[in-house]
Amino acid sequence: MIKSIWKRSLSFGIILVFLFSLTACGGKNSISTPNQSDDSTNKVKEEAKKTGFSWDMAKGEEIKLLFTQHPYAEAVIKKIPDFEEKTGIKVDYSITPEENYFDKVTTSLNSRSGDPDIFMTGAYQIWEYAPPGYIQDLSEFIDDPNMTASDYDIDDFYSGILGALRWDLVPGHKTGTGPQWALPMGFEAYTLAYNKRIFEEKGLKPPKTMEELLDVTTKLNEFNGKGTYGLALRGSRNWATIHPGYMSTFVNYGAKDFEIKDGKLVSMVNSKEAVEMTDMWAELIRAGGSPSWSSYTWYQASADLGAGKAAMLFDADVVSYFQNPEGASKEAGNISWVSAPLPEGKTEINSNLWTWALAMNKESKHKQAAWLFLQYFTGKEYSLWASVNAKVVNPARQSVFEHPDFVEVIKKADGYAEVFKETIDGTTIQFTPQPHFFETTTEWAATLQEIVAGKFGSTQEGMDALQKKINKTVEDIEVE
Repeated sequence: MIKSIWKRSLSFGIILVFLFSLTACGGKNSISTPNQSDDSTNKVKEEAKKTGFSWDMAKGEEIKLLFTQHPYAEAVIKKIPDFEEKTGIKVDYSITPEENYFDKVTTSLNSRSGDPDIFMTGAYQIWEYAPPGYIQDLSEFIDDPNMTASDYDIDDFYSGILGALRWDLVPGHKTGTGPQWALPMGFEAYTLAYNKRIFEEKGLKPPKTMEELLDVTTKLNEFNGKGTYGLALRGSRNWATIHPGYMSTFVNYGAKDFEIKDGKLVSMVNSKEAVEMTDMWAELIRAGGSPSWSSYTWYQASADLGAGKAAMLFDADVVSYFQNPEGASKEAGNISWVSAPLPEGKTEINSNLWTWALAMNKESKHKQAAWLFLQYFTGKEYSLWASVNAKVVNPARQSVFEHPDFVEVIKKADGYAEVFKETIDGTTIQFTPQPHFFETTTEWAATLQEIVAGKFGSTQEGMDALQKKINKTVEDIEVE
């Protein structure tokens, strides 16, 4: 039995609330069937049976897309004319800045108008959009040979990346099972980038353990005078502070965000492992973090690495990658990568991830055309073109990452490919899916700021206070 009041929580800083109830009887799941076929989907599939798959099977239709401003979206837009020529489908799109993007998506989906047909999403947003039936289960199309080209090859996606967009709708259940709610355009994992010029000048080696990272961070504080520092990290009061390097390290310490106990989600942020890890993170910031750490997003952190203000960046591999090509930044060509430093005695590398993905509106009136668009822009041919010509890294398909043309591109980034291969098997969503994700992780970021500022007598005290707040937030969630 699953019972839950689903509340629309924080999406990039703005709270929108809605209620959604899930009930089950007789031990059989009777959720309001957002993952089951509807009449429009069945009609599309029946029509496809008559002719089998062809790229012009929806010729003459028109679909609407909603993008956020991002290099992935720019790459798609460049190839829309090719898609229109191949399929006979007309594409109309709009672009919204990221700070307002998810507000617009939520409003559009909530209208049940079917507009847009396709939109960009992350994995965390699926935990809000899927339960009320806002988005289409794509498994129905993927598994239908009349709807999917024979060379699409779903197994070519890295399993952890594709699985991050699968979920069975049960709060507390990890991603990786259930319907496929979206398909990845590209993704980021979390690694350590460092300025090899600075390291050579100081006679330092890149750290392999968290203890070595603390030592090197301390030595590099003000390495080139006031305003320069050792390690760039996110610190703003926002969920995005927790999900990159922090959450990856949290898991590498053996910590968990939640456990299910007696049918309830229980926060574990004050466990021994969680406190030890958070204490180390706070020490890193105090020892050699940015003086403006508490306002830092990925943008400021990566810019400091590129400008030579920060000697290291523990964040998304792609944001440091974009600082490295010739002319991209002051330190272009000087950036190298190593895997995320691990606690002493640990050897397994885990990384959280963010993936921009494409999803279909459940109320779309043009599902056949929409599915062709999804298929085209996550297929092998487009993915290879985008990764080689449009800087779409990291590619979500293994065949693309291993293709000689992409190998040639990526080898200009010292250590990047090697670190990718070391990290990819342990890269997936490390959070526990639950409907209050944005609210609880933003509170987590606020508590981290307070711990670093010395508000609490100890890290344990701060994490105990956080655990109480999180448990209060998720107390409406029951899993039986």
